[in-house]
Amino acid sequence: MKKLVWIFGLLSGLIVTAMMVYSSTQVYAGSDFKGNEILGFTTIIVAFSFIYVGIKNYRDKHLGGVINFGKAFKVGLLIALIASSMYVGVWLIEYYVFMPDFVERYGECVMKNAREAGATAAELAQKEEHIASTAKIYETPLGVILMTYTEILPIGVVIALISSLILKRKPKAATEVA
Repeated sequence: MKKLVWIFGLLSGLIVTAMMVYSSTQVYAGSDFKGNEILGFTTIIVAFSFIYVGIKNYRDKHLGGVINFGKAFKVGLLIALIASSMYVGVWLIEYYVFMPDFVERYGECVMKNAREAGATAAELAQKEEHIASTAKIYETPLGVILMTYTEILPIGVVIALISSLILKRKPKAATEVA
């Protein structure tokens, strides 16, 4: 199970990490990122499809086509944790080494887009407050880690739950021959 979880976790992590690097460099460069959020979440869901594939592979190739919900969820959760940890690790390197002022640049993009969309003064103030709270969280590495996990891990947990429910399979009852 360990090898399978690592393979599917790393494949999933590679996909979400590549998308995160692309998206963050676009925001950092001042590009319009309106479509990046939709593309980002779509990529996360596609990448986490490896959770389903990993559970199915484990059930069919290693357990003879039978798996209970608990075992399926454990496999799915481990895949999600590996992918999410890879995402968080790469973001820490990207943020601290290459983009230490990312929050400020992100804030500028958010405010620019809000102004262009015709946001009211109250809406702009609310966005500024949200950016300030994000900047406060980003003051410590633990804050960065926790905030980054909250971007991705909950989606992985939900997909692991759904996949486990779909793929659980009880052993067929043996028919007795008299």
